[in-house]
Amino acid sequence: MTYGVNELRKMFLEFFESKGHLAMKSFSLVPHNDNSLLLINSGMAPLKPYFTGQEIPPCRRVTTCQKCIRTGDIENIGKTARHGTFFEMLGNFSFGDYFKRESLEWSWEFLTEVAGLDSGRLYPSIYLDDEEAFAIWNEVIGIPKERIFRFGKADNFWEHGAGPCGPCSEIYYDRGEKYGCGKPTCTVGCECDRYIEVWNNVFTQFESDGKGNYTELAQKNIDTGMGLERLAVVVQDVDSLFTIDTNKALLDEVCALAHTKYLADGKKDVSLRIIADHVKSCTFMVSDGIMPSNEGRGYVLRRLLRRAARHGRILGIPGKFLQGLCETVIALSKDGYPELEEKRPMILRVLSEEEDKFNRTIDTGLGILAQMEERLTAGGQGVPTLSGEDAFKLYDTYGFPLDLTREILEEKGMTVDEEGFAASMKRQRETARGARKATNYMGADVTVYQSIDPNLTTEFVGYRELEATSAITVMANGESLTEALTDGEEGTIFVGQTPFYATMGGQQADQGWILADSGGAAGDPGRGGAGVFEVKDTIALQGGKVGHVGVVKSGMFTVGQEVVLRVDPGRRMATAKNHSATHLLQKALRTVLGDHVEQAGSYVDEHRLRFDFTHFSAMTQEQLAKVQEMVNREIRADLPVVISEMTMEEAKKTGAMALFGEKYGDRVRVVRMGDFSVELCGGTHVNHTGEIGYFQILAESGIAAGVRRIEALTGDGLMDHLRGEEALLLQAARQLKTQAADVPGRIAALQEELKSLQSENEKLKAKLAGQSAEDALSKVRDVCGVSVLALRVADADSETLRALGDRLKEKLELGRGDGTGKPDGTGEDGKPGKTGEGHRPDMTGEDGKSGKSGDGVVVLASDAGGKVSLLVMVTDGAQARGAHAGNLVKELAKCVGGGGGGKANMAQAGGKDPSGIGKALDSVPGLVEAQLRG
Repeated sequence: MTYGVNELRKMFLEFFESKGHLAMKSFSLVPHNDNSLLLINSGMAPLKPYFTGQEIPPCRRVTTCQKCIRTGDIENIGKTARHGTFFEMLGNFSFGDYFKRESLEWSWEFLTEVAGLDSGRLYPSIYLDDEEAFAIWNEVIGIPKERIFRFGKADNFWEHGAGPCGPCSEIYYDRGEKYGCGKPTCTVGCECDRYIEVWNNVFTQFESDGKGNYTELAQKNIDTGMGLERLAVVVQDVDSLFTIDTNKALLDEVCALAHTKYLADGKKDVSLRIIADHVKSCTFMVSDGIMPSNEGRGYVLRRLLRRAARHGRILGIPGKFLQGLCETVIALSKDGYPELEEKRPMILRVLSEEEDKFNRTIDTGLGILAQMEERLTAGGQGVPTLSGEDAFKLYDTYGFPLDLTREILEEKGMTVDEEGFAASMKRQRETARGARKATNYMGADVTVYQSIDPNLTTEFVGYRELEATSAITVMANGESLTEALTDGEEGTIFVGQTPFYATMGGQQADQGWILADSGGAAGDPGRGGAGVFEVKDTIALQGGKVGHVGVVKSGMFTVGQEVVLRVDPGRRMATAKNHSATHLLQKALRTVLGDHVEQAGSYVDEHRLRFDFTHFSAMTQEQLAKVQEMVNREIRADLPVVISEMTMEEAKKTGAMALFGEKYGDRVRVVRMGDFSVELCGGTHVNHTGEIGYFQILAESGIAAGVRRIEALTGDGLMDHLRGEEALLLQAARQLKTQAADVPGRIAALQEELKSLQSENEKLKAKLAGQSAEDALSKVRDVCGVSVLALRVADADSETLRALGDRLKEKLELGRGDGTGKPDGTGEDGKPGKTGEGHRPDMTGEDGKSGKSGDGVVVLASDAGGKVSLLVMVTDGAQARGAHAGNLVKELAKCVGGGGGGKANMAQAGGKDPSGIGKALDSVPGLVEAQLRG
């Protein structure tokens, strides 16, 4: 019997549930507390805290089907049918419970008795020295020894630097000769597609020091992995992961859009596979809250989206198409991943917006490439070759893969420096790698907290009380665990129960005091107490531990001592007001803007709130006003805030909003504010919305592609802000010598006055420029029959320089560049001008070529505020004789430590060395002569 992908997933999880395993839902693709990964890329990755002992697993036997993405070789995805970026990894795990025998027996049982694979086509492999695994396969399961393959460390030993490691045993399936290479030596381990690895059992039994030394682990673990798509390939007997039932259905949709068939055209097949694979990855990534950006996992998403969109163009798919394919992915996968259906509006909106951006970007990129082509053809030497740097710019900035650039250039007889492109790519990767944090096995900086017994936990009791009594369980002083903290020492205190809320979910931590006895009041916590510890921060650590970070203000604290923990009530209440306001805000945003709005982040403390949400354009003032009024309406309604604990399934039935990528337990807190807002939330809140007082939006802005941010105030924070605004208004009124109510009118009058003065100033500047032009014409020099004027202008901005340049160029074009102001070459007294001051009488240049009175070059230089501005203008006649403003200004800019360029008739440059202006102007005649004689 042939099983579909969704059936196989369910069969696997149910099989291991029957073996006493806890079936856990797939974790988010966004790693949790693991800086070593950009995206979850294996079934084991999100379970690392359980393997390292940093967290206690919910069960010693666990099974999962984990969604994964691997993007190490995106450029090659689609070129073959072997690999994809998205895959699902089936796994069963033991944390110090069962070991090799059970793991291997159950693997064999599932493959042969549940999935129905022919046992005669299954071949196990083991690490060459693992006699225990060999005996299980041979003597317990009954596999003949000639069918058991031994491989070395490279193939059958799992190791990742220092840390847990061990041998592994893989199970291969013989797909038959039709998938083989035909060689007589073809067997398990061959590179062809006949023998495919289906399942890998890793036996984590050693601890490696990273230097080749191994010690036996006291607690041995099992970590297995079987690609769901690979299992489907062998069960369904299809040629590749692209033709298993779910992926084939998606591929058929792509074929229909492109009006083609799969396996009919090799080149088209590459594009078809790329689109199908990438759309699937993108759909799952967005469902976990990843947004397109130019950094990190957001950049991976953007690359995949744009690559898919570009291959749509290659296939001739008209218009936008990613959104429709995304619908297909959701329909095919929602049985195993219901969050796809829940986040459907958001996913569709993100894909649609990003495809629009790509369509705009690729057109811009094609224009940039056309300019690069013009420069290449102007070179005129050999086969025009685009530099690697330019090719990488197209790739990195405009989303042009190298093959697209190469293809466009080849059509026009050009090529690209692929080695230079690779070098630029390598530099970028090395820069990114160097920017990564130095991390341990978990991808986190090693801290003293990791040496705390993982069995120690902290119960949070702060929902009900702001004060609790508990015993100190552990203390740390920043460098090591300690038995005591004394007066003046900074450290962290852990207790069994705490009322302090640790920073989590955007809500900032409580502050307050820990007292050595029950004396003292919140306002004066040390009164009557032997010891006072000021809590400045509260942190949540792995394994359910809460640390109180601060300093001992008086006395001494010791492990085992009973203490009183007292939260600052004013700070807690102010924070609760802001947190409750964010719930009202999110509901108002979804009401005004649409259901695509999802929380993308938040920050609430006692002073303010910040709410990030998915939306693709700036909000209008009308929309902001509607949202603010809606929130304040619900505050005035004084809605009851009811908090309930229930199962996740029960919470979903209430319609409660959940956060992207958030890790929820079996039971969740549902915060309901009347009939207006229902959300899953672990934070602290007011009892009635009326306690918030008033809500005011301060700002709305964009922080990333498709993500907006609202900043707002409530309660005392708002009152403080308004008092500050009032003080500023009164100060402005005093400076304007008027009353506060008259400030707008006074400002309007001053603006009109300023506008009038600016207009008058522009007229004066124009008049001065005209006078300067007349004065400057006396400094014109003749170079090969062309009038050349090189002039330094004091303290002129670029606008003034340009106006003066236009006027001078106009004078030269009228033939008044002979130093006399008269077109016939005579002075104002009617006598001939001196040689060298004007044109030659016969209107020929020194090179004997005919020159016209309108041939001229103007060069202006100015130093304003230490910055040099250069301007070159060339008349049409001078251009015809070889003068080029752009080339001239490039040479002049070298003298002033700058650069620039432009067209043949006008060019500008800047510099940072005013001392070089004189040298630059002195070099003008020679440079112009070189152009004219060239």
